[in-house]
Amino acid sequence: MIFNRHVFRDTLGETVFVVPERYSNLVPKGVGAQGMVCAAYDTITQQNVAIKKLSRPFQNVTHAKRAYREFKLMKLVNHKNIIGLLNAFTPQRSLEEFQDVYLVMELMDANLCQVIQMDLDHERMSYLLYQMLCGIKHLHSAGIIHRDLKPSNIVVKSDCTLKILDFGLARTAGTTFMMTPYVVTRYYRAPEVILGMGYTENVDIWSVGCIMGEMIRGGVLFPGTDHIDQWNKIIEQLGTPSQQFMSRLQPTVRNYVENRPRYPGYTFERLFPDVLFPSDSSEHNRLKASQARDLLSRMLVIDPERRISVDDALLHPYINVWYDEGEVNAPAAGPYDHSVDEREHTVEQWKELIYQEVMEYESSHGGATAPSPNATNSTEPTNSSGAENNGMR
Repeated sequence: MIFNRHVFRDTLGETVFVVPERYSNLVPKGVGAQGMVCAAYDTITQQNVAIKKLSRPFQNVTHAKRAYREFKLMKLVNHKNIIGLLNAFTPQRSLEEFQDVYLVMELMDANLCQVIQMDLDHERMSYLLYQMLCGIKHLHSAGIIHRDLKPSNIVVKSDCTLKILDFGLARTAGTTFMMTPYVVTRYYRAPEVILGMGYTENVDIWSVGCIMGEMIRGGVLFPGTDHIDQWNKIIEQLGTPSQQFMSRLQPTVRNYVENRPRYPGYTFERLFPDVLFPSDSSEHNRLKASQARDLLSRMLVIDPERRISVDDALLHPYINVWYDEGEVNAPAAGPYDHSVDEREHTVEQWKELIYQEVMEYESSHGGATAPSPNATNSTEPTNSSGAENNGMR
């Protein structure tokens, strides 16, 4: 297989993509925490794709472990509401040279941050939420509890189809209440994650509730500057939780939480008045604000033992108008081996494990041969930002 070299220059310097020649018309789409993404055209499948170059996966143990986990999970899950892996490769042909991992995925039009800014009717809002819940249920079937769903990691196509883009926090990447201030957005993390408690599958329902509330209100519900501020924002709006909830906290956290001023909280009619909602649907679904608000009030419950489950949310009148047995109960993913999350390896050991995974993937999907020594074509697109189609108009 012949590889072509593409050089992209941006304000941060230079990023080099070395990809098989089947991929043409590379245009940068953005740089995230885990790497740069380019849109491209696959001349073999004749479809537009996204190619993600994992950013320096071997710079430290954390990055290497995350790269390994992401690749393993992408190979494992298979659901229409979770981003699919179309190809994976490395241009390096030996473990000694190995340094780059590329993942090829479906190309989507916009992330949910952009969609939230649009005026969504009830049909679109409930359909987006339904798809989120289907994707979450599929992850849960593999034993993967996400814990870090947020609009930036959910992508949408112009036909309103939605996919979850990442796999959340590893089990060992827990959060405790007294940790350092923000490194990443934690606005959507459930109280039990913020407070360092145990958690169950409905931890992800809280995040969906935060996203739904943001769709309605047009702004982040709980924009805390750190864990403590985050908790204060939650209880100011929803009220101080019960003593029974407090009793399940670790002593140091409980001491802090119990010594906060007590808040009665507001009703959901006050937090989300009718004026914020789209007009009631005149279509056959007859969706209305009261149904949306009722669902929201069951998702945004501080005590996870009283929060609605994923299965019950899928049956809620605001959601079940889209219910399709094949989507809700799609074949379960293979179980994910969580020992990966607990495993301690050196960077070199992780590197070898990832290399083996990539080689195994290439051999089972047609394989790649050594790159041609002459294949160093350099292309420099003039549009470094990449045109975004926000769709869903």
